Amino acid sequence: MKIIYHENDDILFIKFSQLPIVRDESVNWNINIGYTTEGICEMTILDAQKSGFYPLQIERVRAEAAQFV
Repeated sequence: MKIIYHENDDILFIKFSQLPIVRDESVNWNINIGYTTEGICEMTILDAQKSGFYPLQIERVRAEAAQFV
């Protein structure tokens, strides 16, 4: 996985895979997702900081604290 933030343009780019993109989809005016045959390949988020997507907040949960129903 690769995460790049372009501060001057407020664009967040997240790449999950090196597989070729077969389909692009705009989820919202500022979010675009590129798909491979296997699933999500990359996400591009415009106005990332302004929209609250950057900086990333990663939640870490200990295995013994996780409860499954």
